[in-house]
Amino acid sequence: MIQINLQQSEQNVLLRSYLDAFNPSDLEVLKSLDPELSVTTLVDGRGLACPMPLLKTKVALRSIQPLQSVYVLATDPNSQADLAAFCQQAGLQLTFSTTTTNESTDSLEKLDTIFHAIITKTHGN
Repeated sequence: MIQINLQQSEQNVLLRSYLDAFNPSDLEVLKSLDPELSVTTLVDGRGLACPMPLLKTKVALRSIQPLQSVYVLATDPNSQADLAAFCQQAGLQLTFSTTTTNESTDSLEKLDTIFHAIITKTHGN
């Protein structure tokens, strides 16, 4: 399973709540990832239109070391394709990606379908 090493406790709680709600097949994929995988930054792009989640991800990647990872949450349907293309172009590793649907009836909830991605910075970038 991945290591969560976020600086802010609210981000830790948010990310762990999403991980706990994953379906069994996504959990199996997470468990199969390198146990040394360290998520050190969370990009919360929920409610932001493209290209903002991608731009926030680019900024976050500048602040981490090689082999560290960024966890991205986004609700814009174009973010999934944008992030995948960016990773391929920049030589980053798209370690994990999935989509979940929030079943909350709370009208204040800004989440519906959420795209999740873990992007790992490689040595060359």
